[in-house]
Amino acid sequence: MLRLREVEVRYRTPGGVVTAVSDVSLDVPARGLTVLAGPSGSGKSTLLRVLSLVERPTLGAVELHGAGTGRLSDRARRRLRRREISLVFQNPADNLVGHLTVGDNLRAAAQASGRSARVPELLAQLGLPDTAGWRVPALSGGQQQRLAFGCALARESAVVLADEPTSQLDAASADLVLETVADLARRGVPVVVASHDPRLIALADTRFDLENGVLAA
Repeated sequence: MLRLREVEVRYRTPGGVVTAVSDVSLDVPARGLTVLAGPSGSGKSTLLRVLSLVERPTLGAVELHGAGTGRLSDRARRRLRRREISLVFQNPADNLVGHLTVGDNLRAAAQASGRSARVPELLAQLGLPDTAGWRVPALSGGQQQRLAFGCALARESAVVLADEPTSQLDAASADLVLETVADLARRGVPVVVASHDPRLIALADTRFDLENGVLAA
């Protein structure tokens, strides 16, 4: 599905060059839940941005479906991302268009990938029946994150990536997200999550531990 080969990410800062990720090679399985685990500052969010083609690595290769992405133009990368990859952010509100209804968010996500959304079916699958006409602010944080994953389903993305999707939620709302992630993995949707939430890590089919930007042995 996704493959990294000897990836390194460096940033220039006023204090000098900082290496966020160093010599990381890994394969993301085509099914199930893959978790990038590690404490804050370990490089997992950086690695997720590289996997999602949002950020280019300083060194190394990123492959999707066996094809390299390093020589693609920025425009081609955006097109590939729109068609193949969905990224769910930490803050629930950042994933959705607040002035649209729940149903319109799903339809807009599907249209962005040239597809049409089966709104009632998706909402039933997400445990959000009868909310199609609701505005996003009427949903709890956990419900908003559920809807964000639903937008990924509406796009029919090849892979769903999520950056700390439970970190800004209370326990009850986080439980909703955990259920959704587990359900997607059971359905065979490949999901990659960067997280230090032990409950989410416990659900992993595949786990990679990061420490100071390096994969732990």
